[in-house]
Amino acid sequence: MIKGKDIIVVGIQAWDIEIGSNCKNIALEFSKNNRVIYVNPPMVRAVMRDQKHKETIQKRIRIKNGEEDSLVEIGPNLWNLYPKTLIESINWVPFHAIFKLLNKRNAVHYANDIKEATAKLDFKNVILFNDSSMFLGLHLKGLLQPETYAYYMRDYLVKVAYWQKHGERIEPQVVKNADVVLTNSMFFEEFCRQYNPHSYMVGQGCDVSLFNDEDGSIKTSEEFKDIPSPVFGYVGSLTTLRLDIELLEFVAEKKKDWSIVLVGPEDEGFKNSNLHNLPNVYFLGSKNAADLPNYVKGFDVTTNPQLKNNLTIGNYPRKIDEYLAMGKPIVATNTKTMEMFKEHVYLADTKEDYVTLIDKAMAENTNDRIKNRIEYAKSHTWTNNVKAIYDSILKATKNNI
Repeated sequence: MIKGKDIIVVGIQAWDIEIGSNCKNIALEFSKNNRVIYVNPPMVRAVMRDQKHKETIQKRIRIKNGEEDSLVEIGPNLWNLYPKTLIESINWVPFHAIFKLLNKRNAVHYANDIKEATAKLDFKNVILFNDSSMFLGLHLKGLLQPETYAYYMRDYLVKVAYWQKHGERIEPQVVKNADVVLTNSMFFEEFCRQYNPHSYMVGQGCDVSLFNDEDGSIKTSEEFKDIPSPVFGYVGSLTTLRLDIELLEFVAEKKKDWSIVLVGPEDEGFKNSNLHNLPNVYFLGSKNAADLPNYVKGFDVTTNPQLKNNLTIGNYPRKIDEYLAMGKPIVATNTKTMEMFKEHVYLADTKEDYVTLIDKAMAENTNDRIKNRIEYAKSHTWTNNVKAIYDSILKATKNNI
């Protein structure tokens, strides 16, 4: 346990982001026993110009102009910092030497805003927790001089087009320079250990309370009344970068007596797929997060039909914990990260495996298995996740913080 410390959290997601964020959950957990400043990414001049109609950008403009405070208390021991200084969009720069110069310039402006906030709150001997901000993060250790610098890797961002050009060169430098590296999968731990021996897999947190149905209080959505059982279902964004459309088509063709139900927003690939022509496939659209348990309740078997690619290879799918929290049987694509769930999830290597395992999952869905899934999901709380983070930091620093 780490208590009574001052922690600065930086990353690539602002506090007012509209989707869930690991980093926000971790910051909230940090703040139970420490003072925390959660620093939004700095505002980019080009983004301010192109998206100035958005209220989130208007707020940042007001802060830049001194019309609103840049440091806002958002909870006990927790402040949110909106950096006032604009930085330049530089990822398009093709030349390493020029990018390096401009990136250092951006980092200096960002660090100066952070220093101003830490001085105002009298932060001392800070722990700097960096959630994947690799470009600015290359310089923050030197500029802010934290007592401990922790880098958190939870996505293979260097395989995403935006980050790839410079990230494949820079992120290993950030990892090497960190005092401790934290990851949410064994794949990322193995990647980071190439550059830093103090790299640890700390797992993933999840607030599964929304999916707690042990008292039977969650009701199946009314949309299922006209959908024949049994139901094989997925909840989440339907994106062709991460999900296997051909696999879903294969399952729908082979399991004509099953209904394939997909809940979530579709990208163009899904909208134009042959899945819409199959009579036993149902697209229910995007839903409010609070309503998702009502849809999972309607599934007989749940799934995460991932593609195996650079975006998914180390990905920790939070929806697996949500399915498990409701005791649902799961058939999912076998990846290195999914191996940690192998005692509770049916892992498929091929399309044919999916067809076989759906029947197996249904047949073996005993009360004991349901209870074991629920208990396993409960172990993946944010409290447990942050305890693992604390333990790793203390291990790397030999308890010297």
